[in-house]
Amino acid sequence: MYPIVKREKLADRIYLMDVKAPRVAQYCEPGQFVIVKVDEVGERIPLTICDYNRKEGLITIVFQTVGSSTERMADLKEGDAFQDFVGPLGCPSDLIHEDIEELKKKKILFVAGGVGTAPVYPQVKWLHEHGVECDVIMGARNKDLLILEDEMREVATNLYVTTDDGSYGFQGTGTAQLQALWDEGVRYDHCVAIGPMIMMKFVCVLTKELGIPTVVSMNPVMVDGTGMCGACRLLVGGEVKFACVDGPEFDGHLVDFDQAMQRQRQYRTEEGRAALKLQEGDTHHGGCGNCE
Repeated sequence: MYPIVKREKLADRIYLMDVKAPRVAQYCEPGQFVIVKVDEVGERIPLTICDYNRKEGLITIVFQTVGSSTERMADLKEGDAFQDFVGPLGCPSDLIHEDIEELKKKKILFVAGGVGTAPVYPQVKWLHEHGVECDVIMGARNKDLLILEDEMREVATNLYVTTDDGSYGFQGTGTAQLQALWDEGVRYDHCVAIGPMIMMKFVCVLTKELGIPTVVSMNPVMVDGTGMCGACRLLVGGEVKFACVDGPEFDGHLVDFDQAMQRQRQYRTEEGRAALKLQEGDTHHGGCGNCE
């Protein structure tokens, strides 16, 4: 069992938990994820690691309630425990494998949308701890849905906060903020965008136009998290990839977002899963058992 030592409501339907998982905390890196199960009959839920403390053996997760399984998670209190807490899974961020001195020469930007702020935070924190400066644009629909602003402000060189409705910070999307910075003469050598699929798509449209290499995290499409179910199948540069084992991070300018979003919508229904199985043949996988 994996006890919850801290539980906090960050915003409407968004929760943070610190979970005692020493082995995961010992080996995880920014960009990786875990799979949690509340109990024996619970759904397996992939969640990107928001933070970790190797000394204390703690992993921080952030999740939004979107269905019955995450609602059950939200009902857990400090002292309760997850039955399963598996990880670290997926590939770490490419940035942590680069030469630190070379990273210090780059102007790096992170664009975080909504709950995507959670997986952005450990990467920015890691860079900060290694003396690498980076800017962050983080946004939400309104002020009440912003999360981890104080934590991000401590590790980002410059933090730009946006809200769609203008209730706080810059009024508009993260792409609008990036365009405004670019128009002011701010230049970036590398971008990492994490958030809703549609947001990452339009960040990539802009950064491709501006000539900024961009990495995206395709964690929104994951279900099983081990490469068996095929739910996270996507096309990257025309090649079939699976976000959970080949990613979750990919070159955003090569990701077929339209196909990924269409597939994500279809996968939610039994009829849609059957159609995908027929269309995708041997590359579909189907180990989740929902496609028969």
